[in-house]
Amino acid sequence: MKNEAEIADKFWDALKSDRTVMLGLAGVEEGHSQPMTAQLEDDHPEGPIWFFGAKDTDLVKSVRGRQAAVLHFASKGHEVFASVHGELVLDNDRAAIDRLWNRFVAAWYEKGKDDPKLQLMRFEPARAQIWLNENSLFAGVKMLLGADPKESYKDKVADVRLHS
Repeated sequence: MKNEAEIADKFWDALKSDRTVMLGLAGVEEGHSQPMTAQLEDDHPEGPIWFFGAKDTDLVKSVRGRQAAVLHFASKGHEVFASVHGELVLDNDRAAIDRLWNRFVAAWYEKGKDDPKLQLMRFEPARAQIWLNENSLFAGVKMLLGADPKESYKDKVADVRLHS
């Protein structure tokens, strides 16, 4: 049986490894999520989650102060799925930009860290529903042996509080 902390740890480990999420604003009419690359700091392994964006994108232009947002994540191997709710804040703190800057981010900004379009965003996670995906082959074998696969799956879902 997995407890909530173990499931949350699996989420953070998977996010550090895979980094691609769908990020969008909550409650925005005609809003949509878009793929973004999560930036995590080693000394703050459980958030906040940072994103580099461009000031001329719909997502960045829609953020007003502290904006309710949702992040959806699926690990590459589909072992972990998550829906994370929190707040998205525009935050061009130069120290954070310096800490998070890397060659992959640099490829998007012609003028580097001083590019006028650069917008750093801080996602402050509050709560999440996280699912661990049991290998479907094992679930099939359990069904053939008369076991209820839902019984073992219930320990692989958690509603957790995430604090940055």
